[in-house]
Amino acid sequence: MGVPGDSSSSAAPTQEENEVNNRQWSLQHKIEAIQEREQSSGIPPRELGVTWKDLTVQVISSDAAIQENVLSQFNIPKKIQEGRQKPPLKTILDSSHGCVKPGEMLLVLGRPGSGCTTLLNLLANKREGYVAVTGDVHFGSMDAKEAHKYRGQIIMNNEEEVFFPTLTVGQTMDFATRLNIPYKIPDGVASPEEYRKENMDFLLEAMGITHTQDTKVGNEYVRGVSGGERKRVSIIECMASRGSVFCWDNSTRGLDASTALEWAKSLRAMTDVKGLSTIVTLYQASNGIYDLFDKVLVLDYGKEVYYGPMKDARPFIESLGFECQEGANVADYLTGITVPTERVVRSGFEKTFPRNADQLRDAYQKSEIYPRMAVEYNYPTTEEARERTRQFEEGVAVEKNKHLGKNSPYTVSFFEQVKACITRQYQIVLGDKPTLIIKQASTLAQALIAGSLFYNAPDNSGGLFVKSGALFFSLLHNSLISMSEVTDSFSGRPVLLKQKGMGFFHPAAFCIAQVAADIPVILLQVSVWSIVLYFMVGLSMNAGAWFTYWILLIAATMCMTAFFRAIGAAFRTFDAASKVSGFMISALIMYNGYMIQKPKMHPWFGWIYWINPMAYSFDALLSNEFHGTTIPCVGINLVPNGPGYSDLEHQSCAGVGGAVQGENMVYGDNYLESLSYAHSHVWRNFGIIWAWWALFVGITIVATTKWRPLSEGGPSLLIPREKAKIVKAIQNTDEEKAGASSSGEETVYDKEASAGEAKDSDKDLVRNTSVFTWKNLTYTVKTPSGDRVLLDNVQGWVKPGMLGALMGSSGAGKTTLLDVLAQRKTDGTIKGSIMVDGRPLPVSFQRSAGYCEQLDVHEPFSTVREALEFSALLRQPREVPREEKLKYVDTIIDLLELHDLADTLIGRVGAGLSVEQRKRVTIGVELVSKPSILIFLDEPTSGLDGQSAYNTVRFLRKLADVGQAVLVTIHQPSQQLFAQFDTLLLLSKGGKTVYFGEIGDNAQTIKDYFSKYGAPCPEETNPAEHMIDVVSGSLSKGKNWNQVWLESPEHQAVTEELDRIIDDAASKPPGTQDDGHEFATPLWEQIKTVTTRNNVALYRNIDYINNKFALHIGSALFNGFSFWMIGDRVSDLQMRLFTVFNFIFVAPGVIAQLQPLFIERRNIFEAREKKSKMYSWIAFVTGLIVSEIPYLCVCAVLYFACWYYTTGAPHASTRAGGTFFVMLMYEFVYTGIGQFIAAYAPNAIFASLANPFVIGLLVSFCGVLVPYQQIQVFWRYWIYYLNPFNYLMGSMLVFNLWDKKIECHAEEFAVFNPPNGTTCGQYLTEYMMGMGRATNLINPEATEGCRVCEYTSGSDYLQTINLTTYGHGWRDAGIVVIFVASSYSMVYALMKLRTKQSKKAD
Repeated sequence: MGVPGDSSSSAAPTQEENEVNNRQWSLQHKIEAIQEREQSSGIPPRELGVTWKDLTVQVISSDAAIQENVLSQFNIPKKIQEGRQKPPLKTILDSSHGCVKPGEMLLVLGRPGSGCTTLLNLLANKREGYVAVTGDVHFGSMDAKEAHKYRGQIIMNNEEEVFFPTLTVGQTMDFATRLNIPYKIPDGVASPEEYRKENMDFLLEAMGITHTQDTKVGNEYVRGVSGGERKRVSIIECMASRGSVFCWDNSTRGLDASTALEWAKSLRAMTDVKGLSTIVTLYQASNGIYDLFDKVLVLDYGKEVYYGPMKDARPFIESLGFECQEGANVADYLTGITVPTERVVRSGFEKTFPRNADQLRDAYQKSEIYPRMAVEYNYPTTEEARERTRQFEEGVAVEKNKHLGKNSPYTVSFFEQVKACITRQYQIVLGDKPTLIIKQASTLAQALIAGSLFYNAPDNSGGLFVKSGALFFSLLHNSLISMSEVTDSFSGRPVLLKQKGMGFFHPAAFCIAQVAADIPVILLQVSVWSIVLYFMVGLSMNAGAWFTYWILLIAATMCMTAFFRAIGAAFRTFDAASKVSGFMISALIMYNGYMIQKPKMHPWFGWIYWINPMAYSFDALLSNEFHGTTIPCVGINLVPNGPGYSDLEHQSCAGVGGAVQGENMVYGDNYLESLSYAHSHVWRNFGIIWAWWALFVGITIVATTKWRPLSEGGPSLLIPREKAKIVKAIQNTDEEKAGASSSGEETVYDKEASAGEAKDSDKDLVRNTSVFTWKNLTYTVKTPSGDRVLLDNVQGWVKPGMLGALMGSSGAGKTTLLDVLAQRKTDGTIKGSIMVDGRPLPVSFQRSAGYCEQLDVHEPFSTVREALEFSALLRQPREVPREEKLKYVDTIIDLLELHDLADTLIGRVGAGLSVEQRKRVTIGVELVSKPSILIFLDEPTSGLDGQSAYNTVRFLRKLADVGQAVLVTIHQPSQQLFAQFDTLLLLSKGGKTVYFGEIGDNAQTIKDYFSKYGAPCPEETNPAEHMIDVVSGSLSKGKNWNQVWLESPEHQAVTEELDRIIDDAASKPPGTQDDGHEFATPLWEQIKTVTTRNNVALYRNIDYINNKFALHIGSALFNGFSFWMIGDRVSDLQMRLFTVFNFIFVAPGVIAQLQPLFIERRNIFEAREKKSKMYSWIAFVTGLIVSEIPYLCVCAVLYFACWYYTTGAPHASTRAGGTFFVMLMYEFVYTGIGQFIAAYAPNAIFASLANPFVIGLLVSFCGVLVPYQQIQVFWRYWIYYLNPFNYLMGSMLVFNLWDKKIECHAEEFAVFNPPNGTTCGQYLTEYMMGMGRATNLINPEATEGCRVCEYTSGSDYLQTINLTTYGHGWRDAGIVVIFVASSYSMVYALMKLRTKQSKKAD
């Protein structure tokens, strides 16, 4: 197909017809039919058009941000000095202009970072996150402000796909189409539902994904449709919005060439028929796609260097002196002219060609195209535009539900929005069955355990504390489960933002749907809990009391769920939200009236009680339980007591709230009154809880409406503070060099000289002499529907110096084949042979072959140089001296042109290296290991622009020329890229071979093969795209190409050649010597290297470390000031117990923060480092454990300093020192617990659900909620003794309370008269020797009103909780140390369990 104005095109009529056919989309007739139906029904057309001029956008410049470390962040003078400088602004779009009328398509081209996405954002009327936007954008004749209410008509499709991964494609599309049903449906359609169904089927068919309707959408963790199919779902979701202006940001990423072309044709068809305005940016756009556009706009670093008709773009640029090579993608050619290494200057233009963006823009503005295009910019003021805008407004009004306001951007009524959201919410809950099942199962398990813990609580004074504990625990467990709402809020947020932007639904509809989906789940959860726990504990046995308990728990759980959801919604980042929610839960638990009773609260924190929904719930639950009961005093609460003291006249209650002196029982209502509760509060509190719930739901709705996408500041590099000086120095020398060469004399012709220098660095590269072969490879996996063959008898080879391409349509098994060849699969069965030099694979194979995965997984806190050195040190053979390994890193850094990035952090996408830079680091990490067998790369060019892709492949070619063997899977290669490869293995669906062999000069060999079997490649067509079309797309002619290949003489020749290669290689000595070691370095070296890396990463990860410190300081001060200077009454003993108990609760917050980090590290290890045998899992675990230790020590010091002395604990150094030692050990114990849960958990969500279970279990049985004597025998003799928290509590209490004098307060005495005139001392003699050993008689001489105090000293109290001697303190401290060892060894054990062997070929 000729490019108009191109010398090669002949004007034959066949060419013209051919062009029309190539532009025609297979479903064009359907679109035309739909459009005609709408017109005949009298629905006005919705055609807008976009015009913009002088559009300039500025953001805060962040070319390089400094990443502080743990120490440098406290450098206040430096902070002040840097804070004084105003952040410089950076212009990312510089006076851009253009006009896209209805029915026109514009292609925006530019390298990454040149402002394409920014331009699309503004043309889609999305202005958030930019500092300054100047210039006009008009939609039709409306300006940007007026157009805001039509955001459902101006649609942007982002590069990233965000979906709820557990919904199926059908459910996702059902939701999108349901929210876009017009109020007035066209004639001839029976019902809105039929209209929706028809629309949905059409969209699925349009993108060819009808077969995926029942497959989950999935994401990187949830298995679902393939990457290309997921991209297509995001495309049709946008189309479902039935908008008028569409912006598509790089929407072909991950699509194979034929699908990408189909997509472009569908856009052309819809644009033509419906009068849409379509604006597209693409990387690596093929000529077939390029020719479909009307206009082209080229950006270079924000400057518009060309805007005009597509037909004139190439001739104009050629006239400036740039040469377009034969078969090149015109789009890549247009973006390459500003890149010195890319552009080819025609002879005669060396002195005059434009050298940079400014000169190019000047040349364009002087051309005749510029004034011709400028005429269109008055389009918004024309009559035509006004008329179209009026029709557009009418059209939208006709479609909109009549109940919606005039300015509402939505289509269906609010009620319908809520209905659709509720349906989807249920689908999400049911789609994620594992989480649902875990929640319900853990509730049942916890209920059974808690029920057995508080089993059969007695109806006397001994049962008061146990029953309160059971009621407290009911609230606690259900609140802890709601904490996962915070995480959920962030996982669903990007989807909500996207759909809100497309005008699908009001955020309030989403919030209401969440509440609706809570109801059945919470009903089930609370009912299971109530039925099990209530009757096992033996709480008040009447129906009214049970139902009251049940409804109160439901209210409390709904309220706490809404509370955590509101916290999630109110914060922009997960870190901030998790900090707040962790602190909130501890405050709510401490002030709900169980730990500190209402009358005992200090005024400075007492107000928390009144704003605490849990406090109202606890008050109501206790009042419901104890109202109208009579509680007899028993045991130590009855004085005197025991043999010979059975006369109730001469006994009295002691140590029970609400007891009347001289009485031997307590009335339930008096007990409640002593806690300042009352039965009259029950229903009042029930109402208050729902009022809080309503408030939290309201906050959630308001916060959700205010959500904004995180700001776009353009990508920035992060430089660690300790490297800042080095980077500055490098930048300065670079600028000097740049200054010297900016006269710009250097062109392609001057490159020869520098190429000579480059050859020297190539000398240092490793040569490779081994031949790698695979024969009759078949790979099958088990699926629910039976065995599925993913690779079917594949064979081939890679020799040194050969660059092999592995191609096929999406889902043909390219990545699978690489994984199998590189020994990366851990499941499924592999048949066939994989050999090196005709011998089975050596032990060291996995580390002597480099493998670059499709996803670039790196430690974000390493610099580029550190990442490369890490790989070199661990993967080069142990004989190589360290200096030499590090020297080789420099060679690779130069080769990959990474020297200006060497000391910047890798970071995450968006804050750190760009996609293309990360790709180069991935390749570098593999190269520095000196792979001696071959290098595999999985799609190294997807997601890159044409230039970066070409650079990457050119670089691989360089490697192959030095003698490396390279095998690459590749999508959508342009003709230039394809020409770099030597051989091709082409696969079709199901992993069947279609071709293996030479590509030939200009792909001649392959063209000949296909034309021989009836599929010749047309002149101007890219052979790579043509092949994919033939094998899987529209040109397959119904042939089975796999069969054609198997019967061809070429296949016969390949098989014979393969056998010859294997025999030949087997007869010679092997090219690589196997050293027989699994890892290149000894274990001790691995541990040192890995630990160093983890230390550096944590040292730079200030968010994580500051969070840890803040949690410790915050909870310590809160604990200390809540239990300020505890006194020495009997009731204060319990306060001491609880302040120590509260220290345990520093763990959940820190663990919740530590696990995602652990799992992220584990994913890096499992995805890449484990598979390439870099280091063993032992080194991995050791590195993670050791790097935490210094910070844990600091944390223990911080907690101790902020808490110990505020509670009035003993100052003696033996006591304080003992306490500190145990606190330090506890930091290690809970870190070990958190890490071993994380080591085995499949993902962070699972870990966060397992935490409450494990911690809840340990807390339940440590002897606080239920004293040792009352724990059921079944638990008492094993779990109590296996529980680290029990020993922690024990030792801290002994150091705190042993030998402390107890002074009874007036109402704590037991007061009674001795019988017939004896003195108190005489009456109580036997009692004081027996059961009352610990009691203290104040007035032994009195003959009436004996006053007895329950305890004499703290030691007496400790003996009742199983701490009988002072020695127990140090004994327990020692046992805590043993638990440190055991919890860390559990991390090793569970990590070992997770580590699976790779599959070998049978």
